[in-house]
Amino acid sequence: MKCLLIASESAEILFHWTDQEFQQNVQEKYRSSQEEGEGLPAFEDIISTLFAPIIISCGTMVYRQGDSYTSFTTENNHIYVLCQFDECLYIAVNGDGEEKEDDLRRKLYVMRKITEVMFGMVTLSGSLLRKELRPQDTEQRVRLWKHLQSLLDTYNYLRENDQSFLVEAVERLIHPTLCEQCIEFLERRLVQQINSSSQVERAGEEVLHTFILVHTKLLAFYSSRTASTLNTSDLLTLIIMAQNMYPSNVELDEPSPEDAESTSGSGPESFYTPEPSPSSRDSSSSEQPARGSTPVFEFVDPDIQMAEDSLHTLEISPPDPSTPRRVFLELKDGQLPMVPHSMYCLPLWPGITLVLLTKVPNIQLTRSVYSFLEDFTKLEKCLNEGQAGSGAARGQLNMHNTRSKLDKFIRDLGPNELQCVQLLNVWTEFKNRAFTRGGSGFNKDLIPLCKSMKTQLCSLYRQRFLTESGSADGPRCLSPALQERAQTMVQEKLMDWKDFLLVKSKRNITMVSYLEEFPGLVHFIWVDRSSGQIIAPSLSITERTTSELGKGPVAHYIKSKVWGLVRTTRQYLRKGYSTVTLRDGDFYFCYFLWFENENGYRLEAGDIPILPDDSLPIGMLGYDYYR
Repeated sequence: MKCLLIASESAEILFHWTDQEFQQNVQEKYRSSQEEGEGLPAFEDIISTLFAPIIISCGTMVYRQGDSYTSFTTENNHIYVLCQFDECLYIAVNGDGEEKEDDLRRKLYVMRKITEVMFGMVTLSGSLLRKELRPQDTEQRVRLWKHLQSLLDTYNYLRENDQSFLVEAVERLIHPTLCEQCIEFLERRLVQQINSSSQVERAGEEVLHTFILVHTKLLAFYSSRTASTLNTSDLLTLIIMAQNMYPSNVELDEPSPEDAESTSGSGPESFYTPEPSPSSRDSSSSEQPARGSTPVFEFVDPDIQMAEDSLHTLEISPPDPSTPRRVFLELKDGQLPMVPHSMYCLPLWPGITLVLLTKVPNIQLTRSVYSFLEDFTKLEKCLNEGQAGSGAARGQLNMHNTRSKLDKFIRDLGPNELQCVQLLNVWTEFKNRAFTRGGSGFNKDLIPLCKSMKTQLCSLYRQRFLTESGSADGPRCLSPALQERAQTMVQEKLMDWKDFLLVKSKRNITMVSYLEEFPGLVHFIWVDRSSGQIIAPSLSITERTTSELGKGPVAHYIKSKVWGLVRTTRQYLRKGYSTVTLRDGDFYFCYFLWFENENGYRLEAGDIPILPDDSLPIGMLGYDYYR
């Protein structure tokens, strides 16, 4: 019994996701209250009616008291968690006891992160986000909602089955020689060849980052010298999107027991000699799979009914690798968030994927828009706090400097576009009120205009980076031929290693190497939060043996205890503890958080901040607690 929805201030549902049990439960309750012979309305209408009192009461409390409740539990033990992000209210519900408050709050922050990566600065404007999440075209809305629901399903699956998403850190494949060769190949062959191609082939784009995924594990990652560091939160979100496009079918991609033994032998190290490249006759079965044969996660229920019942049979066509997705990522450690990039996800073989992140043209516009948004947000905050008067506002925010920059910015845009005209009109009205002698000056009367300016700036950003341009401008992505060359180059490089990589992803490291030094050790997870990377032995539990613990009750027990330990230690960390030791029968569970300098020397931890129970989730995906 699970549900997640996004609602506007007017109680309009902008997006919802439910599992089959929640949907059936709600429909049965609604059906019992209907008169005989009266049909059920669309499920979206039922959801809207069900949550309207909660949304309205929450909005009323924020309006009257400046605060609202963040969670509550009903008589039937359904847990509701609410988070207000700008002008939108996010609500998560659990009624089967599988998720606690912290899990639901984490899910809301991850959903918020996904919308930010998909829509960028548009998320800063409630009215524009409504247009993106709830398009007027019904078919387009259903398609978008199915995509968002699928992303959420993918995250839920990875969180419950993948250790890297349990602790929210990136796991690399441990094979130094091959990883080094692949990084060198990405730098000197792949990226150099793409970026040196003609402007027509590249459509003005430039590859900034590229990486190779084996399932959810990172084989190689390369960033160009002009690129900013890609943070862990963005990288994890991109892995979710890549897994959603080309899901790993665990049973099909699972190595046979014989293959597994080749990488998890009894010795401290195992060696692999790749088979020779297959002949042209044999290689036909190793080629890129047809797009229509993309495997799908078994946990996705194809019968989930959508908002409009009449369109629940709408099929989503498989992703086209040549069509990039626009994603918005942080630069310079969060100083410049939501910068547009194009994401190309090219499947090499089932379970192995090449991802390219390119810089799009006119990216400098993002920097200007974000700077102006910050200025108007600060001014609005000062005016709301009662700091009226031209001296205070102009001195603190240097609005005269903002005025000259914004005037130049609008002139450079050109007067022909409708969005530029609307921005100019609002800006002219703002200047007449704020800077002229006959105007009202810097007081609370400017607050609506501050909001209008932010909306117009976000609208310009949306038009430039989210709205599809006409075909007259030509293609705005890497040409299919260039993508195909990149795909073929990497396939040729990894042809002799692909089977080994699929096995290695299930046996990245083994416990055998650690038992001499740590006798009795059953499992461990080591996380470097400065780089956002994890090292841990495999804990995959499927019908076929993929763990050193086997597939029986012991393996399931250890897996459940590890997942439970992570949740428990987060609660203690929130209370200010950096060391936790627990005992459960014959098992001891330990957690340690320590700090090191750049040379690896341990530092004094100091006081860990004590946080309330409804604080931001501890992790790195939805919110980077460790930053």
